[in-house]
Amino acid sequence: MSRVKTLQALFQRYRRPGDIVFAWVVLGVSLFLLAQIFTQTAYKPNGKLFAQPRFWPAVSLLGMSGFALFHLIGSLLSERIQGRWQEVLLWASSLEYAAWFIMYAVLVPWAGYLPSTVLFSVLLVLRAGYRSKTALISAAVSAVVIVVLFKTFLQVKLPAGQIYELLPDGLRQIMLTYF
Repeated sequence: MSRVKTLQALFQRYRRPGDIVFAWVVLGVSLFLLAQIFTQTAYKPNGKLFAQPRFWPAVSLLGMSGFALFHLIGSLLSERIQGRWQEVLLWASSLEYAAWFIMYAVLVPWAGYLPSTVLFSVLLVLRAGYRSKTALISAAVSAVVIVVLFKTFLQVKLPAGQIYELLPDGLRQIMLTYF
């Protein structure tokens, strides 16, 4: 088998069917950003070309648009592979974890850092498919260790939950300081 045929076989073996969707999305985003370059960046009349605030963002967006266009052309000229939309759905499914993070960030000011971290650690372990008592306890313990490490040793200022206001004075002070 010739070297070209070997490379073609490798390309077909590792080629993903959703690349044309990816190419369209990247081209669309890069062209949108490029269209915003004049309103989102400044131009200094007496400045040197390479020192212009607009120059390097424009260079990078032109490169991004050009390479996205080449990728799209390559995808259009390649043979079609079944499974394009299944792959796109797989990509979209990763957005679920962004939603988990947003829910966590919304809950922390209300419930506090410790309860939110423990709750989401256990929920994410369950979401990942681990159901054993050992996995759930490990998630909860690691969450507590992380909170204590961040709040006590690293002295990171994290929001206290509104729920802490319901605790008795002594316990509230401990929770606000260490948890």
